[in-house]
Amino acid sequence: MSRVLGGESGGTVASGDPVAPDAAPTTFEEAMGPGAPVVLFDRVSLAFDDLVVLREVSFTLLRGHTKVILGASGAGKSTVLKLILGLIRPDEGVIWVYGQRVDLLSEVELMEVRANLGMVFQEGALFDSLTVRENVGYTLLEETDQSLDVVNARVEEVLGFVGLLEYIDRMPSELSGGQRRRVAIARAMTAKPRILLYDEPTTGLDPITATSISNEIIKLRDLEDVSSIVVTHQLRDAFYIATHAASRGAEGVHVGRASEPKADEAEFLMLRDGRIAFEGNAAELRTSEDQYLRQFLS
Repeated sequence: MSRVLGGESGGTVASGDPVAPDAAPTTFEEAMGPGAPVVLFDRVSLAFDDLVVLREVSFTLLRGHTKVILGASGAGKSTVLKLILGLIRPDEGVIWVYGQRVDLLSEVELMEVRANLGMVFQEGALFDSLTVRENVGYTLLEETDQSLDVVNARVEEVLGFVGLLEYIDRMPSELSGGQRRRVAIARAMTAKPRILLYDEPTTGLDPITATSISNEIIKLRDLEDVSSIVVTHQLRDAFYIATHAASRGAEGVHVGRASEPKADEAEFLMLRDGRIAFEGNAAELRTSEDQYLRQFLS
């Protein structure tokens, strides 16, 4: 069920129904119970001096689902990702990521949480002096004791997944913008994170290349059971991600229009003036009568 909020946003649980202010999980067991969300924001607020970025924002992300966050520039979209990563802390509210209260953890404790998170930046953020192989395997080489053979095998596996195995020994300067973005996705998935965060993954790309990036996001969600949060202002790509699904058959991987109930595994979250202005699936967003939403989508 969609939500169009004109006032305060309340807490939510996995079903999407409002919960009482005192019903937020308080223990690891409660947060990780059957069907529990992998990410939970409960009445999160944040301000920088007099600039209020988020106002009592509450939402959930379920395992294997996608949350597409929309909003005008400065609406707080990228701030949500930084809060999940623990790069900044909220002024008020609770943030759970896989059963850990990230708003309370120390920097050392956050490293364990971040091991389950992969981040894809708008520009890819590749190391220009390293080959594709070295970029994709960087985290495993630097942060684990896995052997070079094991790391290379994983690098080849993920590059094959995104269709770039033949570029494994090239430099980033030899790749197109779309290829660099796909290498960034491969790097983010190398350590097998359970959640992937995408910050404007298709911005600046032509429509065909943008669709190829969207297909990678869909494939990871549907074939690898990776939960994802996609921050974007590219409406075409946002709706594509929310309305398509991937399947594996005798002829390989296919991405096509999602059918029920698969279509409900991707939800939109619209931020406006720091609050949630809408939460629901693609069909509900398209048919909303809210004037702000209609103007935003036009």
